[in-house]
Amino acid sequence: MDYKAIKGTKDILPGESYVWQDIENKARGVFSSFGYEEIRTPVIEETALFIKSVGENTDIVSKEMFSFVDRGERNISLRPEGTAPVVRAYIENNLDKISQFQKLYYMGPMFRAERPQAGRMRQFHQIGVEAIGSTHPALDAEVIRLLAAILDSVGIKDYSLKLNNLGCADDKKKLSGALKEALSDKEKALCDDCKKRVKLNPLRVLDCKNENCKTIIRGSFKAAKFLCEDCDAHFKEVLKYLDSLNIKYTIDPYIVRGLDYYTKTVFEVTHGSLGSQDAIGAGGRYDNLTSSMGGPAVGACGFALGLDRIMLALEKTSGEKAQKPRLDVFISTLGENACSKAFTILDALRSSGVSGDMDYEKKSLKAQMRTADRLGARFVLIIGEDELARGEAVLRNMATKEQASVKFEELVNTIKERAK
Repeated sequence: MDYKAIKGTKDILPGESYVWQDIENKARGVFSSFGYEEIRTPVIEETALFIKSVGENTDIVSKEMFSFVDRGERNISLRPEGTAPVVRAYIENNLDKISQFQKLYYMGPMFRAERPQAGRMRQFHQIGVEAIGSTHPALDAEVIRLLAAILDSVGIKDYSLKLNNLGCADDKKKLSGALKEALSDKEKALCDDCKKRVKLNPLRVLDCKNENCKTIIRGSFKAAKFLCEDCDAHFKEVLKYLDSLNIKYTIDPYIVRGLDYYTKTVFEVTHGSLGSQDAIGAGGRYDNLTSSMGGPAVGACGFALGLDRIMLALEKTSGEKAQKPRLDVFISTLGENACSKAFTILDALRSSGVSGDMDYEKKSLKAQMRTADRLGARFVLIIGEDELARGEAVLRNMATKEQASVKFEELVNTIKERAK
């Protein structure tokens, strides 16, 4: 039987994984400069967590979750998004008792039962942040600036930022009512999903990807006055903070995001190179989520970036590409005695902070040199019977092709000095 990766998943092979690592490492550097700390949550959670937080009538919960009953008769789901698990961890571990304001980030796989296509996998990867414990509009702006800083650091250019203001829970009810009224005589022309959404959760119609529905909705619903004074003022302050940083954005009244917990500021970042699946990241404020899950009544704001989408955008543009890490030294050997000596030298080099490798396949010297070249080794140590007899190795600079004999006892210091 030929075993293959499950449809909608993929192997990240060594030739590609270093690019992922480069993006993750650059993101970690940005998080550190913004004062965010890493949190790691399980990939499985109780299904009820997502029903409560994301919303029972959202596509994520109703159609896209991988859910099952485990051996203990518990309803379990693979996490489809990162916010609800982080908030659950914040509450369960009493992080608010340590400090009510927590700035957290995460990296890892998420799972949704979607139709696999470019930029949309059943196992996908996200880099996200959750800043929990503040309602200040400056936090919204910081979170957006943080997202932009990560994209800038990895070399993504020409992305677009779109913002909207959903208002508070009461405002969202007014918006839902306005949508329901605007679409009341258009319901028959909508897709089957939107016919249900109009009745159960009208805001979700704004998320529909069906082009016919988009045309109907944008033709029937232009705008509505539903925002309370406080929410309107909050958003205006967010825009002032963004303007002070010269961050470019557009206001899009049709952005609502696919999760019910969002309130006030919501945003999306898109890139034209990605076609119809053009979103690289998105997020917003969710001031009611922690209290609705039994935690303290505190404001919160966050976002998630699609790592798979970032990779696609980098492939399709002239953005900066990560370079495969180079090996400091490769040891080529001739004979078993030389191999034994090389093994101890290699360990000493690695212990001193020099990256190194050697031949384990008994290849010819010529083939070993090709291996060193493929690995990008800066130096090659050549050890054979003659070198063993003299107590030294030949050190070859792969860039200049210069060679010199170095005593075994001087190898570590010599290579450390030259590899700086």
